[in-house]
Amino acid sequence: MPLTMNREVFITCAVTGSGATQDRSHHVPRSPKQIAESAIAAAKAGAAVVHCHVRDPETGQPSRDLQLYREVTDRIRDADTDVVLNLTAGMGGDIVFGDVEAPFPTREGTDMVGATERMAHIAECLPEICTLDCGTMNFAEADYVMTNTPGMLTAMGRMMTDLGVKPEIEAFDTGHLWYAKQLVKDGVLDAPALVQLCMGVPWGAPDDLNTFMAMVNNVPDDWTFSAFGLGRNQMAYVAASVLAGGHVRVGLEDNLWLEKGVLAENHQLVSKARGIIEGMGARLIGPQDVRDRLGLQKRMPA
Repeated sequence: MPLTMNREVFITCAVTGSGATQDRSHHVPRSPKQIAESAIAAAKAGAAVVHCHVRDPETGQPSRDLQLYREVTDRIRDADTDVVLNLTAGMGGDIVFGDVEAPFPTREGTDMVGATERMAHIAECLPEICTLDCGTMNFAEADYVMTNTPGMLTAMGRMMTDLGVKPEIEAFDTGHLWYAKQLVKDGVLDAPALVQLCMGVPWGAPDDLNTFMAMVNNVPDDWTFSAFGLGRNQMAYVAASVLAGGHVRVGLEDNLWLEKGVLAENHQLVSKARGIIEGMGARLIGPQDVRDRLGLQKRMPA
């Protein structure tokens, strides 16, 4: 596939994530107020989409609390700054096994619930976009598995489609794209689909350019894709994704650093990405352009 640079690019800011970063940077937002304020600041800096998880305000640990999602949603929608809201639907599929000789019972950190419960905050808040992690994989830690079976993905995907919420397929490896195309073929997800290519997440697709282009080449021509790389390669993947014809994601979910020794805030990462995009000769597009291109329905304040 020849490279066709994208000349009209949108930025997604992944505001806080669910990783254990809450004690590694004081800029990682915890409370709904902090998460919403950081999302709004990112939008003012140029992000057209904000991708949000929630955390326990006291501990910073990842949460599925419906009221926390409701507060984040309301605060963002009540703001004067327009932005497309993208909520995670990735929580509730976590298994932490026991040791290698006795995998059961599972250990603290296991959080396995049904499809309806995993989707409860999506049904309540009705974001314009929500994520669908399109596969099961070993995920960094020795005994942790991110679990998304074909049956679970089919059930959650149908719920998203029925709710009128656009799934953002999160693909951590080529097989995830393979199954995403099957979900579209089966009529579970509508075409054209939206995909986030997740590069450098252990132990998914490594963040080398050969693997990245293999991922890009597996995205159907009429789909919209975005991409990110973890840590120090975050900004390199801003340039790589635009050059390959895609959009970009930055934010504290994926990278805590603005430069060596300097902890970042979300709006600073967005501003840095914007400089790269515009320096390449591309134009940044805003939230209404994103809605028009992806067929999204803007949700009004509660």
